[in-house]
Amino acid sequence: MNEVEKEKPYNPESAEEPERRRKRTRPVRKTQSQVLQEALGLNPEDIKTVEDKLSVVKFLDYLSEEPLDFIFKDRTVDQYLKKIEDKIELFDKGGEEERFLKRKFEDSKILEIIKGIKSKTEDMALKKGIKTSVDKRLRRLSLLITLPMLAIAVIFLVLPAIGLPIDPLFMLPVLCVFCMLPQLVRGSVVKKWFRFKEEARNEIYAENREDILIVKSFIGDLLSDIRSGLIELKVPLELIKFSLFNRDYEYLNIINQRPLRGLVEYYVTFKYPEGMEPIPIPDQFRQQVAPPEIVEKKEAKPEQNFIVLTEMKGNDGIITDFIPSLKDKYADKINQMLSDSEFSESTMSFEEIIPNYSESLGIYCVCGDLAKIEIVNICNWKNQFKFYLFEGESCKCGEKVYALSVLDENTKVPSELKEIFSS
Repeated sequence: MNEVEKEKPYNPESAEEPERRRKRTRPVRKTQSQVLQEALGLNPEDIKTVEDKLSVVKFLDYLSEEPLDFIFKDRTVDQYLKKIEDKIELFDKGGEEERFLKRKFEDSKILEIIKGIKSKTEDMALKKGIKTSVDKRLRRLSLLITLPMLAIAVIFLVLPAIGLPIDPLFMLPVLCVFCMLPQLVRGSVVKKWFRFKEEARNEIYAENREDILIVKSFIGDLLSDIRSGLIELKVPLELIKFSLFNRDYEYLNIINQRPLRGLVEYYVTFKYPEGMEPIPIPDQFRQQVAPPEIVEKKEAKPEQNFIVLTEMKGNDGIITDFIPSLKDKYADKINQMLSDSEFSESTMSFEEIIPNYSESLGIYCVCGDLAKIEIVNICNWKNQFKFYLFEGESCKCGEKVYALSVLDENTKVPSELKEIFSS
């Protein structure tokens, strides 16, 4: 029998069978709540109740810490308040502690207080010339920039079609403007917005101090109720992790923190009551549990992989061009400069600072991979000179990249540091 006779005819159903088999055997991905519920034998409604209460806590905490993020957003705030009101109504079906919390919520007039804080903050913003939310301003600016750009693009398409060629040397700078202008405008608006928030934060707190304390008192009582409910359900408290913007509530362990646009976001779990033995943790969750850990201040440590963004072009903290230069031979001087500097987190994200970050305009690890920047610090050297310190994530080669840059192309670098920042 020859090879042709041995071949079987093509059967589409046979070809599709492995794919169907793969689809049938593909596992269904479960949520963290479902895994926790099954491992501890909990009722789904119990988990939902905890999640609903935590959502109330997180909204009230966020608004009381940063009311400026909610100004001129009536529809959004009304939707949140309606959801909170609906969830609080369900407390009537719970135990005595939940009914007490509902009465406190109503007697303290939490909803009215939230609306009052928002109204006072809006009045303060209006006095300082801010009339809309930053999101609406950005959308409006994008539209104002996009329409003229589209008109110019149409002209570029029409002129060659009617026999009027366009000089490529003229098109190139116009195309550059097309790419850069929206990002530059957005970066400028966002930077001014965060500067305004920083300047106004203390004034807002002073104006609303009593109301904010009432809200935080209710948050504290609600956190206490959530903790009691988890202990009653025999849920290991270490497994319930969430984030808040205020670290001063009782019953909480801080396990991590990160800067977030002028605030600090704290990742927390509940503390056990004094003298209580921790609830045993199921084996499948042990790897998720880490001891409480928090770093109050970023300390500069000796590093070698320093890159300086030389021949930097940019203004107002936004970098549009640079040449990355490895400065490992100046590592000791750079480490000393960092030791003599005060660190603060940038109010702008890395994407806003270098909007065109890419392979063609990037910072590279010593192994050749493009660095992914995770932390942006503004360093103040001896109160004389400010500069960026960009910290990259750990590369697959095990190294980390640290990049330095002036904030503005016209910044005067102190003579002691010129060899570090020069090309």
